[in-house]
Amino acid sequence: MPQDGTFAARLVHAALDRTHHTVAYTPDYVRLDYPNGDVPANTGVCTDEVIRSYRALGFDLQKLVHEDMKRAFSAYPKAWGLKAPDKNIDHRRVPNLQTFFKRKGASLPVTQNASDYKPGDLITCTVAGRLPHIALVVPAPDGGATPWIIHNIGHGPQCEDRLFEFPLTGHYRFHPQAAQP
Repeated sequence: MPQDGTFAARLVHAALDRTHHTVAYTPDYVRLDYPNGDVPANTGVCTDEVIRSYRALGFDLQKLVHEDMKRAFSAYPKAWGLKAPDKNIDHRRVPNLQTFFKRKGASLPVTQNASDYKPGDLITCTVAGRLPHIALVVPAPDGGATPWIIHNIGHGPQCEDRLFEFPLTGHYRFHPQAAQP
Protein backbone atom coordinates (compact mmCIF):
# COMPACT_ATOMS: atom_id res chain seq x y z
CA MET A 1 0.00 0.00 0.00
CA PRO A 2 1.26 3.49 -0.79
CA GLN A 3 2.88 5.19 2.20
CA ASP A 4 4.10 8.39 0.53
CA GLY A 5 1.70 10.86 2.20
CA THR A 6 0.17 11.98 -1.09
CA PHE A 7 -3.52 12.71 -1.29
CA ALA A 8 -4.03 9.46 -3.23
CA ALA A 9 -2.22 7.40 -0.57
CA ARG A 10 -4.21 8.99 2.23
CA LEU A 11 -7.46 8.41 0.32
CA VAL A 12 -6.56 4.75 -0.18
CA HIS A 13 -5.93 4.36 3.55
CA ALA A 14 -9.23 6.07 4.38
CA ALA A 15 -11.05 3.72 1.99
CA LEU A 16 -9.27 0.67 3.40
CA ASP A 17 -10.33 1.74 6.88
CA ARG A 18 -13.95 1.66 5.68
CA THR A 19 -13.65 -2.11 5.17
CA HIS A 20 -13.47 -2.49 8.96
CA HIS A 21 -16.96 -1.02 9.41
CA THR A 22 -20.22 -2.94 9.36
CA VAL A 23 -22.60 -1.19 6.97
CA ALA A 24 -25.98 -2.49 5.88
CA TYR A 25 -26.77 -1.62 2.27
CA THR A 26 -29.56 0.89 2.76
CA PRO A 27 -30.44 3.23 -0.13
CA ASP A 28 -33.18 5.12 1.74
CA TYR A 29 -33.66 8.86 1.33
CA VAL A 30 -32.63 10.45 4.64
CA ARG A 31 -32.80 14.08 5.76
CA LEU A 32 -29.24 15.11 6.53
CA ASP A 33 -27.52 17.87 8.42
CA TYR A 34 -25.71 20.31 6.18
CA PRO A 35 -22.82 20.55 5.76
CA ASN A 36 -21.13 17.30 6.82
CA GLY A 37 -24.39 15.36 6.92
CA ASP A 38 -24.30 11.58 6.78
CA VAL A 39 -26.72 8.71 6.91
CA PRO A 40 -26.44 6.55 10.05
CA ALA A 41 -22.92 5.08 10.26
CA ASN A 42 -24.16 1.51 10.02
CA THR A 43 -26.06 2.15 6.76
CA GLY A 44 -25.25 3.36 3.27
CA VAL A 45 -24.58 2.56 -0.36
CA CYS A 46 -21.60 2.70 -2.72
CA THR A 47 -21.55 6.51 -2.81
CA ASP A 48 -21.49 6.71 0.98
CA GLU A 49 -18.17 4.82 1.08
CA VAL A 50 -16.64 7.34 -1.33
CA ILE A 51 -18.17 10.26 0.62
CA ARG A 52 -16.87 8.91 3.93
CA SER A 53 -13.38 8.29 2.53
CA TYR A 54 -13.09 11.88 1.27
CA ARG A 55 -14.62 13.22 4.47
CA ALA A 56 -11.93 11.40 6.50
CA LEU A 57 -9.46 13.70 4.70
CA GLY A 58 -11.50 16.82 5.40
CA PHE A 59 -13.42 17.12 2.11
CA ASP A 60 -17.20 17.18 2.25
CA LEU A 61 -18.64 15.94 -1.05
CA GLN A 62 -22.12 16.77 0.22
CA LYS A 63 -21.19 20.46 0.37
CA LEU A 64 -18.97 20.45 -2.73
CA VAL A 65 -21.62 18.79 -4.93
CA HIS A 66 -24.47 20.86 -3.50
CA GLU A 67 -22.64 24.15 -4.09
CA ASP A 68 -21.74 23.12 -7.63
CA MET A 69 -25.32 22.06 -8.34
CA LYS A 70 -26.59 25.42 -7.06
CA ARG A 71 -24.21 27.15 -9.50
CA ALA A 72 -24.94 24.91 -12.49
CA PHE A 73 -28.07 22.87 -11.87
CA SER A 74 -28.77 22.56 -15.59
CA ALA A 75 -25.48 20.65 -16.07
CA TYR A 76 -26.66 17.79 -13.84
CA PRO A 77 -28.88 14.81 -14.72
CA LYS A 78 -32.63 15.27 -14.34
CA ALA A 79 -33.47 11.57 -13.85
CA TRP A 80 -35.15 12.22 -10.48
CA GLY A 81 -37.49 15.02 -11.53
CA LEU A 82 -35.93 17.59 -9.23
CA LYS A 83 -36.47 21.29 -9.92
CA ALA A 84 -33.59 22.36 -7.64
CA PRO A 85 -30.64 20.81 -5.79
CA ASP A 86 -31.38 18.63 -2.75
CA LYS A 87 -28.58 18.63 -0.16
CA ASN A 88 -29.94 15.40 1.34
CA ILE A 89 -29.42 13.15 -1.68
CA ASP A 90 -27.64 14.77 -4.63
CA HIS A 91 -24.13 13.72 -3.53
CA ARG A 92 -25.38 10.16 -2.94
CA ARG A 93 -26.27 9.62 -6.62
CA VAL A 94 -23.59 8.17 -8.90
CA PRO A 95 -24.61 10.18 -12.01
CA ASN A 96 -24.34 13.40 -10.01
CA LEU A 97 -20.88 12.45 -8.75
CA GLN A 98 -19.85 11.65 -12.34
CA THR A 99 -21.03 15.08 -13.47
CA PHE A 100 -19.31 16.80 -10.54
CA PHE A 101 -15.98 15.05 -11.17
CA LYS A 102 -16.15 15.87 -14.90
CA ARG A 103 -16.94 19.51 -14.12
CA LYS A 104 -13.90 19.64 -11.82
CA GLY A 105 -11.56 18.34 -14.54
CA ALA A 106 -11.05 14.99 -12.82
CA SER A 107 -12.24 12.78 -15.70
CA LEU A 108 -9.77 10.33 -17.24
CA PRO A 109 -10.11 7.92 -20.16
CA VAL A 110 -11.91 4.64 -19.54
CA THR A 111 -9.67 1.80 -20.71
CA GLN A 112 -9.22 -1.91 -20.18
CA ASN A 113 -5.57 -1.38 -19.24
CA ALA A 114 -5.04 -2.07 -15.53
CA SER A 115 -1.97 0.19 -15.36
CA ASP A 116 -4.16 3.23 -16.21
CA TYR A 117 -5.97 2.89 -12.86
CA LYS A 118 -3.95 4.33 -9.99
CA PRO A 119 -4.55 4.00 -6.24
CA GLY A 120 -6.99 6.69 -5.17
CA ASP A 121 -8.76 6.83 -8.54
CA LEU A 122 -12.52 6.39 -8.73
CA ILE A 123 -14.36 4.25 -11.24
CA THR A 124 -18.01 4.13 -12.14
CA CYS A 125 -19.71 1.21 -13.80
CA THR A 126 -23.08 -0.31 -14.55
CA VAL A 127 -24.20 -3.33 -12.54
CA ALA A 128 -26.89 -5.69 -13.83
CA GLY A 129 -27.16 -3.67 -17.03
CA ARG A 130 -28.80 -0.63 -15.41
CA LEU A 131 -27.56 0.21 -11.90
CA PRO A 132 -24.90 2.93 -11.60
CA HIS A 133 -22.11 2.06 -9.17
CA ILE A 134 -18.96 3.78 -7.87
CA ALA A 135 -15.79 2.41 -6.27
CA LEU A 136 -12.35 3.57 -5.18
CA VAL A 137 -9.24 1.98 -6.72
CA VAL A 138 -6.64 0.49 -4.35
CA PRO A 139 -3.47 -1.54 -4.91
CA ALA A 140 -4.00 -5.28 -5.19
CA PRO A 141 -3.33 -6.66 -1.70
CA ASP A 142 -1.76 -9.75 -3.30
CA GLY A 143 0.73 -7.56 -5.18
CA GLY A 144 -0.90 -8.29 -8.54
CA ALA A 145 -0.78 -5.93 -11.49
CA THR A 146 -4.53 -5.33 -11.60
CA PRO A 147 -5.74 -2.95 -8.88
CA TRP A 148 -8.65 -3.88 -6.68
CA ILE A 149 -11.59 -1.71 -5.64
CA ILE A 150 -13.26 -0.75 -2.40
CA HIS A 151 -17.01 -0.47 -2.72
CA ASN A 152 -20.36 -1.36 -1.21
CA ILE A 153 -22.31 -3.43 -3.68
CA GLY A 154 -24.69 -4.83 -1.08
CA HIS A 155 -22.47 -6.44 1.56
CA GLY A 156 -20.95 -3.41 3.23
CA PRO A 157 -17.56 -1.95 2.34
CA GLN A 158 -15.39 -4.61 0.70
CA CYS A 159 -11.95 -4.72 -0.91
CA GLU A 160 -12.32 -6.94 -3.97
CA ASP A 161 -10.68 -7.91 -7.25
CA ARG A 162 -13.56 -6.59 -9.40
CA LEU A 163 -12.15 -3.60 -11.31
CA PHE A 164 -13.20 -4.89 -14.73
CA GLU A 165 -16.14 -7.09 -13.71
CA PHE A 166 -18.82 -4.61 -14.78
CA PRO A 167 -18.88 -2.26 -17.79
CA LEU A 168 -16.92 0.85 -16.82
CA THR A 169 -18.67 4.17 -17.41
CA GLY A 170 -16.20 6.57 -15.82
CA HIS A 171 -12.67 7.00 -14.47
CA TYR A 172 -11.78 9.93 -12.23
CA ARG A 173 -8.84 11.29 -10.23
CA PHE A 174 -10.28 13.87 -7.86
CA HIS A 175 -7.69 15.39 -5.57
CA PRO A 176 -9.38 18.46 -4.09
CA GLN A 177 -6.19 20.43 -3.35
CA ALA A 178 -5.52 20.56 -7.10
CA ALA A 179 -9.15 20.93 -8.18
CA GLN A 180 -10.86 23.37 -5.86
CA PRO A 181 -14.57 23.84 -6.45
